Amino acid sequence: MAGFRLVDVAVGGLTLRAAIAGDGPPLLLLHGHPQTHVTWRKIAPALARRFTVVAADLRGYGDSSKPAGGPDHIAYSKREMAKDQVALMARLGFDRFALVGHDRGGRVAHRLALDWPEAVEKLCVIDIAPTATMYAMTDKAFATRYFWWFFLIQPYPLPERMIGADPDYFLRHHLAGQTRTPGATEPEAFAEYLRCYLDPAARHAICEDYRAAAGIDLVHDAADRETRIAAPLLALWGAKGVVGDLYDVLETWREKARDVRGHALDCGHLVQEERPEETLAALLAFL
Repeated sequence: MAGFRLVDVAVGGLTLRAAIAGDGPPLLLLHGHPQTHVTWRKIAPALARRFTVVAADLRGYGDSSKPAGGPDHIAYSKREMAKDQVALMARLGFDRFALVGHDRGGRVAHRLALDWPEAVEKLCVIDIAPTATMYAMTDKAFATRYFWWFFLIQPYPLPERMIGADPDYFLRHHLAGQTRTPGATEPEAFAEYLRCYLDPAARHAICEDYRAAAGIDLVHDAADRETRIAAPLLALWGAKGVVGDLYDVLETWREKARDVRGHALDCGHLVQEERPEETLAALLAFL
């Protein structure tokens, strides 16, 4: 990303890769699957004119460490993944920050805002409804359109081996199914995502992330059923995507947070890649 420096930061026995630029108030950006921090390339340089932007690779993704999943896939619980990011920001000198998460990064951000409310000034989640809500409302339409939620959680090594047979095809098919804007993920960005996806450890970590979401994360969510996110929350979603089609997005978040606002953009799931100017405008107005 133009103007950003790459750093590898040691936290809790792991190494997290992050791209950093700017010198204003701290802003943490968390990507989703199957992306890396590079998903923010179209908006991060502009954000860095106003904020100190930290675009991190989640554990298991990109060039961050890929630890073993452990019992109940605990190492890829959103609680552990959120703890990484709190530690990363603390190592960089930031105990409180604004937070933006897309897809899996949004789920990590949700847990982070619950477990470390004092750390989160404002929170934006992009194209997700809460995990527990989506699983509770599962029907044929959702299971068909988000099949990987049920494929990737199958016991090791089934999904890992099947994806490993042709990672390029799986990644292209996955991204094509998510976007409604042809060319939004340009060849250079796809090549970077594929570079990371070709690592068997990354593919296993991704499966562990989803396995945790269907297990230990739901246990944690159930325990916090009555807890509301304290920080102001902005929800953005693609009007042409699955989340916008199947859920009343704002209502799902009003069940989880005290102060919620947001709107849809004319795109699919990859909001920040498909509609970067509108995404940037919404984030600047909110932050």
